[in-house]
Amino acid sequence: MTARLQAIARIGAPYTGPSLAGSADVWCDMVLSRRRDEPVAQVALADCAEPDRARLTAPRPSLCGVSLDRPRIMGVLNVTPDSFSDGGDHATLATAVTRARQMANEADILDIGGESTRPGASEVPIDEEIRRTARAIAAIREAGITTPISIDTRKARVAEAALDAGADMVNDVAAFAFDPELADLVAERDVPVCLMHAQGQPETMQDDPRYDDVLFEVMDFLEDRIAFAQSRGIVRERIVTDPGIGFGKTLEHNVTLLRNLSLLHDLGLPILLGVSRKRFIGSIGQAADAKDRMAGSLAVALHGIQHGAQILRVHDTYETRQAIRLQQAMMEREQSSG
Repeated sequence: MTARLQAIARIGAPYTGPSLAGSADVWCDMVLSRRRDEPVAQVALADCAEPDRARLTAPRPSLCGVSLDRPRIMGVLNVTPDSFSDGGDHATLATAVTRARQMANEADILDIGGESTRPGASEVPIDEEIRRTARAIAAIREAGITTPISIDTRKARVAEAALDAGADMVNDVAAFAFDPELADLVAERDVPVCLMHAQGQPETMQDDPRYDDVLFEVMDFLEDRIAFAQSRGIVRERIVTDPGIGFGKTLEHNVTLLRNLSLLHDLGLPILLGVSRKRFIGSIGQAADAKDRMAGSLAVALHGIQHGAQILRVHDTYETRQAIRLQQAMMEREQSSG
């Protein structure tokens, strides 16, 4: 079995290795070589084959015109009445536009969804999901907001209406497994897409999630879905990956994935991390209400940056932007003093 290579991400001086995935602040000189059911071996990056080194260190392509050499914020805008974290807060056009205007000052991309995929959520009819999302996107564009927009949907017709209304990319939590025709649409429109790992459907995914090895199974799934996307005509450079924290995973599965997040760089594609306000943060941080999980969300977001994640999908855009600025200032200070 071919080894999976997990970059050992490092920040701060001294900088003795190349940038990790083109990051301005995170670098790598060692990797962990992983094979299923075998001991993990530590290897110098310089001793890896050139294609392996390139896969881990090469700059990632820009996303919707946004460079990925530093952490980027994707602001969550749920136009649903039943989102787990902010259900109903932005369900009207006026509140959606107001929130989009606020986030445009802090986020690099807006992610608009009209179907809750929280554990236990039921599927929303396509026409209703289109009604919620396409008109919100159109209203945001009519308000003069030019920030790139991602449509968070599993369905081709919903994505098509959203792209027609002014969206720029697709964020599919089902990685084309729910609606394979969505892959054809993405290829036809030549737009970026985020493919996320999930085990099961939202209705039942948290009933009893199980893995023999969550790291290898998530990586194998993503690799398979990337291959499927390419087989349908999607250019590899248009694909973003997401480990799917909280989607068919226990607290232990989530923590294992987060501790080893840099393994995803072995796919050679950008990493999107969506952990904001999720249940495992409430469990560990003792915050039953999703809106009380901002501090824990920031802690995990900064952890993600230290592992080289390029995109953070968050609800609290202002606070996340502030935290990133402080983190980058500390890293720059270390570099200049080294």
